[in-house]
Amino acid sequence: MSVTLVQLLSDLKEDETKKYVEGALEKGVDPARLLDEAKEGMNIVGQRFSSGEYFIPDLIYSGEIMKGVAALLESKLKEVRDTKSKKLGKVVIATVEGDIHDIGKDLVVFLLDVNGFDVYDLGVDVPVQTIVDKVKETNASVVGLSGFLTLSFEAMKKTVEGLEAIGLRNKVKVMIGGGQIDGRVKDFAGADAYGLDAMEAVKLAKQWIGG
Repeated sequence: MSVTLVQLLSDLKEDETKKYVEGALEKGVDPARLLDEAKEGMNIVGQRFSSGEYFIPDLIYSGEIMKGVAALLESKLKEVRDTKSKKLGKVVIATVEGDIHDIGKDLVVFLLDVNGFDVYDLGVDVPVQTIVDKVKETNASVVGLSGFLTLSFEAMKKTVEGLEAIGLRNKVKVMIGGGQIDGRVKDFAGADAYGLDAMEAVKLAKQWIGG
C-alpha cells in the first residue's frame, strides 16, 4: 500500500509531505482534495496530542508542516475560489493582546480564505481597541479571537466587552480558539462558541454566515 498525505503529515514527515504535495500538483491532483487530506492528517495529530502520544513541540511542528502545505496549495485553491467569485462574508481575526502564538491563527486564516471568506488578519498581540475598530470599519459578521496562554482569556473578555460598548456585540458572532480554550473559557469571555481546531472555525463561520 502506497503512503498517503494523511500518513506523512500525521507522522510529522516534513520533507516527504512537501514532495508528495508538489508531485501530486504536477500530476494535476485537485488541490482541494489535497487540502482535505492534509486536514485529516492534522486531525490525527490533534488526536495523538490529546492521547498523550504527541506533545506541544510536535503540535507546533505539525503546524509548521501544514503552513508549508498551505503555501503550496494557496495559489491553486485561490484560482478555484476566484472562479466561483462568491464571497461568503467578512471575518476579523487576531491573536489577542498579550499572546504572540500564530500557528493556529494562521491556519484558520488560510482555511477561511480558501473557503471563500474575506478575512482581515490583524496579526498577534493585538490590542482590544484595534480589533473593535476593525470590526466597525469592515462591518464584519464574525470575529475570531485566538490565544494559547491563559492570560489571553482576560483579553478575549475585554474584546467582547469592547464590542458591547459600541453597540456591535449583537451584530457579530464571536468565536475563540487556542490550546487551552474550552466551554468555561467561552462563557468567561462571553463568546458565542469555541473551536477545537481550524476546521471547526470554518464550520462555525459557515453556520453563522451561510455557504
